[in-house]
Amino acid sequence: MENKATKKSIRFYKDHEVRAVWDDAQNKWWFSVLDVVGAINEQDDYQKTRNYWKYLKAKLRKENSELVSVTTQLKFRAADGKLYNTDSLDAEGITNLAKAIHNDSAMNFLDWFVYSDNTIDGQSKKKAYTLMESGLLETMKPGTVKCLQQIHAFLFGGLYDFAGKIRTKTISKGNTIFCLAEHLHQFLQNVEEMPDSTFDEIVDKYVEMNMAHPFMEGNGRSTRIWLDLMLKKRLGLCVDWSKIGKRDYLNAMIESEMNSDKIRGLLRQALTDKIDDRETFMKGIDYSYYYEQED
Repeated sequence: MENKATKKSIRFYKDHEVRAVWDDAQNKWWFSVLDVVGAINEQDDYQKTRNYWKYLKAKLRKENSELVSVTTQLKFRAADGKLYNTDSLDAEGITNLAKAIHNDSAMNFLDWFVYSDNTIDGQSKKKAYTLMESGLLETMKPGTVKCLQQIHAFLFGGLYDFAGKIRTKTISKGNTIFCLAEHLHQFLQNVEEMPDSTFDEIVDKYVEMNMAHPFMEGNGRSTRIWLDLMLKKRLGLCVDWSKIGKRDYLNAMIESEMNSDKIRGLLRQALTDKIDDRETFMKGIDYSYYYEQED
């Protein structure tokens, strides 16, 4: 099959890259088998992943599995920037591959891959993908409390009865107590009035909104989209969240209560002008939700 893909996608499963290319002729995505195998096994060693797939492919061939015969070679861009032929499967093939590996890790991957995760996080993530592709963000006024409420309402509508509603109870996380409920209204008004025309001003506003934590749940996921919208509208930039590790991000946000230098540095080095790139925002959503997962 000739590789004439015009669209590419990279998503992340537990920090592991899963690449795909679009086939215009057959109107479907093809996924890198090695990426999927590496993600399922949470294996970063390319050679070990390659050997595992070689073993599994031989086993499937002996079992006369159709999975081997439907595997095709397509060119994927590697880390060195070059294109290499890579075993690929369509969505149905990837589903069958996960079932063939048949362990808990494979089933968890399959839940993620087919969006069958019925948890609040899983359903909310689907809503986040829809929000980013819907154009609704373009109608919102960046940097405002109302904008953040609209984002939260979209992500968690039907999942939480408080979706989009400012909390009336004081909440905490770890050793951090967020803005007391009785002061929250005034605090949010002060945050909204903060300037947001430069990168430093936007980060300061983001840090203060994080300290407000205006919702009972779902603050981080909503506020990161809110941040990106400000950056996009004011500076023509957004954050490539895949360039910021989970632990680095969480530690920097904790530290930002006293000193925002670390989160400012992390965000600055991850800025990109690919504000309309589907691949970038898909990665952004995956990473944003990954930050919230328990280790």
